[in-house]
Parts: sequence; structure tokens; C-alpha cells
Amino acid sequence: MNKEESVTLAEEIMLDFAAQTGLSREEKPQRRYLWTDAFAVCNFLELYHRSRDEEWLVLARSLVDQVHHTLGRHRPDSAKNGWLSGLSDEEGERHPTRGGLRIGKKMDERAPDEPMDERLEWERDGQYYHYLTKWMRALTRTSRVTGEPFYLRWGMELAQTAHRAFRFSDGPDGSLGLYWKMSTDLRRSLVPSVGQHDPLDGLVTCCEMRCAARHFPDEELPDLEREIRELTEMCRGREFSTGDSLGIGSILADACRTGELIINEAFQDLALFQHVVNDAVVSLEDSGGSFLDQPAKYRLAFRELGLSIGLKGAARLARLFEEYPDVRGGELAEWLQPRLEAMLWFHKLSGRIEGFWIEERRKGTEHWRSHGDINMVMLATSLAPEQFLRSD
Repeated sequence: MNKEESVTLAEEIMLDFAAQTGLSREEKPQRRYLWTDAFAVCNFLELYHRSRDEEWLVLARSLVDQVHHTLGRHRPDSAKNGWLSGLSDEEGERHPTRGGLRIGKKMDERAPDEPMDERLEWERDGQYYHYLTKWMRALTRTSRVTGEPFYLRWGMELAQTAHRAFRFSDGPDGSLGLYWKMSTDLRRSLVPSVGQHDPLDGLVTCCEMRCAARHFPDEELPDLEREIRELTEMCRGREFSTGDSLGIGSILADACRTGELIINEAFQDLALFQHVVNDAVVSLEDSGGSFLDQPAKYRLAFRELGLSIGLKGAARLARLFEEYPDVRGGELAEWLQPRLEAMLWFHKLSGRIEGFWIEERRKGTEHWRSHGDINMVMLATSLAPEQFLRSD
């Protein structure tokens, strides 16, 4: 499938998503889910960037508005109402992310006195740090594409809120970490374990927002220095390698974004960047794409498509350093070369993943439809990934 065909299919998918989730058709009930919607915003922005058709930008703006007014407020079945932040209606409109954003699960979060059920917890609402970082990125890209600073402000305010709520200090040495899942009001941890890649994703995203703030020199935007400093500390000595396809895609995408930030002189920790790249290569080599031989019933589209997106990020990283080979005196590009070659050896997996799930979508199989919304948007991102992967 050539690039033009990929973009055409991405357009078809995103129009279907907008209609089916109540974004473009008022008669459809709204179906908002933070992870899915973050990818969808980036997709709409990419389709606008390519076509300059204002309708895509209208959809991106409308989706941001729906997410804030749905997931930035208490659930309809909650005893509470209004903005999660507790701000007045008027003040909440100006700062819709100050209280964080709900995941968007169908079930309410468990009560404080309710015992933990690991299986059921996946179906319950609350707030995930790694979903919030995806939304920060969507807001940052919206700000860059529209030239409007309030989107970036909302992203930076969300970064401060999330860091303050999810951050914890543990052990005699006072080491820092991030809880995996918090309650909707951000007052208690629902899953106290730590996400493997959350600090890295948070760090790269905060650096990206700080870089984007350069485009608005006359705006007084939030200061993320503390968040960046503490997230950097959390990343020290952390193991990023993983056998999970979505996790591999995540570190590949973060490596791509970090490389672009280095080129833009917005990320200084070269040792951390090299560590991320090395762990990405190890993860790819250990995984090997063996899952591709499994039937659909043993696979999850959105997890594999996350890997496909990350592989597109590796290709983008290679192009960036071909265009800017003299960054940091050229030594970084020289160090990267063999590792990029190792990453790109696996690039063919991306086409195989896309082809498999395009066919499953065409057939409308139950396995595809069971996670239909997230599968749709991540397939579209894989087909047209630039806005999701950019960090300039």
C-alpha cells in the first residue's frame, strides 16, 4: 500500500470513528475514552496537515471540547457533579484539565472500602498517568497546528496536576515513582504499582511542551522545570526493555520524539537517550515478531498497531539524523547508525501488522469489533503517523 492509499484509508477510518462515537453525528451517543481520543486528535490534525481541509480541524477541536466536557467532569452516575477540579463552571471552562481527566471506563471506580479485584480493575474508571500524557501530547500538537497557546496551557496544567497527584516517594532513600492508577478525584491510588514506561513518557512529553512554549514568547505559561527534573530522576537506571508489543512501540516512539528534541536543543540528557535506544533494540531483537504467525483470536490489534507506530517512529528518527548528521558534533549520528540499522531491519513488520488488521477490519470480525474504537484509531495512526510522532 503506497502513502496515498494509506492516507485515503486513514480518512475513511477516521470519518467512521467520528460518526460511530457521537463526534460528527448528534443522534449517536457520545463514546469518549481518553487513550483512543488522544490518538484520534493527532489523526485529525495529520489529515488536516496533509489536505488543508478545514473539516478535519473542526473535528480535532470538537473532540478536544467533548473530551474536556465529558472526561474532565464527574460521571453522570456519580454523587458528585461538575469539573473534577472542583472549579466553578466558568473557571473550569478556562482550566478544564486542572483536575485531570477520567479514563472513560464504563464501570465506576471501586469504593474506598471495596476490596481489590485485579481482573475487574481493568474495567473500572479512574485516572491513568500514561493516558494523561497521551492527552498532553494531543493538546500540544493541537496548539502547534492551530497556533493557539491555550491548548498548550491546558496540556502543561495537566502535566502539573498529574505529576503532583501520581508522584510518590518511597524507601529510605526517598526514591521517586509514579502510581499506575489513581482515583477520579486523584486523592487515592487504585493500583499502587509503577508503570514501566510512565516516567519516560512523562519526561519526553514535558520536554516537548517546554519546547513548544518557545513559539509563544509573550505567553505566561506554566513552568515544568520541577516535573522535568523529578521525572529525569525517576528514569535513572530504569529498565525500559520489554517483550510487550505495545510497550516496544512506546519506547520506539519516545526514542523518535527524544531524538527530534535533541536536534531542537530541547533535550540534553544524551545518556538517557542512548539508554532508551539500546533498550528499544534489545526489545525488538528479543521479540522478533513471532506473534505474527498466530491466528487473530490470540492477538490484540491495538497492541500490535502500537508496535507498528513505533516502527514508523524508528524510520522517522533515521530520516531526522540523515537530515541533521552534525548534531552534537556528529558523534551522536555515528553512534546511532548501527542501532538505527538494527531497528529498521524490523520495519517490514509494520506492513505485515497493518495488512493483517486491515483485512480483519474489512471482514468485520468479532475479534476486531470487540475493541473497535481503539483498533480503528491506532490503525489510522499507523497509516498516517506524523502528527503523533512529531515533537517539534
